[in-house]
Amino acid sequence: MAKLTKITTQKKNKGRYNIFLDHGQGEAYGFSVSEEILIEYRLQKNMELDESTIQAMIQTDTIHKSYTLAINYLSYRMRSEKEIRDYLDEKEVDEEHIDEIVSRLYKEKLLDDQEFANSLVRTRVMTSSKGPLLVKKELIEKGVQASQADAALEHYPFDEQYNKAMKFAEKKLKSDKKKSARQQIQNVQQTLMQKGFSGDVVKEVLSDLPEEESEDEQWEAVVYQGEKLLRKFAHKAEGYELKQKIKTGLYRKGFSFDLIERFLDEYVEE
Repeated sequence: MAKLTKITTQKKNKGRYNIFLDHGQGEAYGFSVSEEILIEYRLQKNMELDESTIQAMIQTDTIHKSYTLAINYLSYRMRSEKEIRDYLDEKEVDEEHIDEIVSRLYKEKLLDDQEFANSLVRTRVMTSSKGPLLVKKELIEKGVQASQADAALEHYPFDEQYNKAMKFAEKKLKSDKKKSARQQIQNVQQTLMQKGFSGDVVKEVLSDLPEEESEDEQWEAVVYQGEKLLRKFAHKAEGYELKQKIKTGLYRKGFSFDLIERFLDEYVEE
């Protein structure tokens, strides 16, 4: 048995208390506890404490400190169960204590992977450029079950996906004016897929894009790309060979044979 000889408030943390004990060899520091533990065990001077009670208090206090870490981590935003577990593991919290803390957080409605997923999807719709497939990937990486992720994506309606994808498509077309119409469409499709938009959304966006650029715009594009190829190959080839290299390069870039032949006739000498 040990006698509780003194309780003092920690200087740097007013919510914690130092407990001093006498095991028969004089007063010495024993351990520290939170105010909650102090009240729960009704600690006061001259109490007799057996070793099992002391260990129980220390363990309860350890769990409480870890629980407080989790609460603080949750104070910034909602978290998934996996995020909580990973965070506490990084803080070197015992695995059995993590299980206890996670269970308590669920009981107190502070942890809910479905609500977390719903909230994250709504946030991404409002603030990010991600399509639904990338949002689902993010949810899975955060430990959310696939079924919960799918349910959460109901908060990302088709109209929102379409509008966001169309903005990307229009921006991409604008930046690709010096490329062939075919290459522009291919680039738009690739960009939208990389952004995580589904095939149905991509297909609808592509079908609603202007069918074809004006003849003048395509001519400006073929001249721009053709002159680049001409500068690239002019010192390596000439005549027929030069024309073939430029023709192949322009064809690969998606230009029509008529535009290619026109460029060769006007810009490349025999």
